Amino acid sequence: MDSKLVIIPTYNEKENIENIIRAVFGLDTDFHVLIIDDGSPDGTANIVKRLQTEFSESLFLIERSGKLGLGTAYIAGFKWGLQHEYDYIFEMDADFSHNPADLPRLLNACANEGADVAIGSRYISGVNVVNWPVGRVLMSYCASKYVRFILGMKIADTTAGFKCYRSKVLETIELDKIRFKGYAFQIEMKFTAYKCGFILKEVPIIFINRELGVSKMSGGIFGEAFLGVIKLKVESWFRKYPQKS
Repeated sequence: MDSKLVIIPTYNEKENIENIIRAVFGLDTDFHVLIIDDGSPDGTANIVKRLQTEFSESLFLIERSGKLGLGTAYIAGFKWGLQHEYDYIFEMDADFSHNPADLPRLLNACANEGADVAIGSRYISGVNVVNWPVGRVLMSYCASKYVRFILGMKIADTTAGFKCYRSKVLETIELDKIRFKGYAFQIEMKFTAYKCGFILKEVPIIFINRELGVSKMSGGIFGEAFLGVIKLKVESWFRKYPQKS
């Protein structure tokens, strides 16, 4: 049976972490969960450790000493997942903006529909975002349009952070060369997979803004993405990407 790992980065998610873990384990499909906690002062990691006594064979924790960035958290998780030979590796937020019930749909796109990377897309079938301020929806939507125009990817939701990877994608991508840490990390991962020749498929989801806890989004993260896209495009003219086998 193919093994499946869901990576969830956390920083101060004590209001959400137990519920999101139980929601994943409550699915009919068998997923394992890896929490990457960046030294949450609110005790998020302690909650995970308590749950590990209940889910000792399927819940794992990496603790890091401070806020080191979303991108580095996922890279650490990807490397851990590859070392433990998972077949499918997922990215998902802790705050229920990504519905755990959509995990099997992302898996199906990779396992049965030919995708190498399945993207939980907010914009492939209209604008499916709930409880975001209009300004933030417009910023996110326009950012995806901008990225698509500059990089040439036929992806409607280029900044999406809810994804499923076949392990061969993460094995092929040179993970140590992925350098963006914030919003631009999601763009860089998609673009690199695209340039390596992998098939990216969007799966429509409804994105619901968090009800508990505090958002980690900032203007600086958007700024990194705006300039980062231009750097990615220019560097792609000179870089040779490893190709899927």
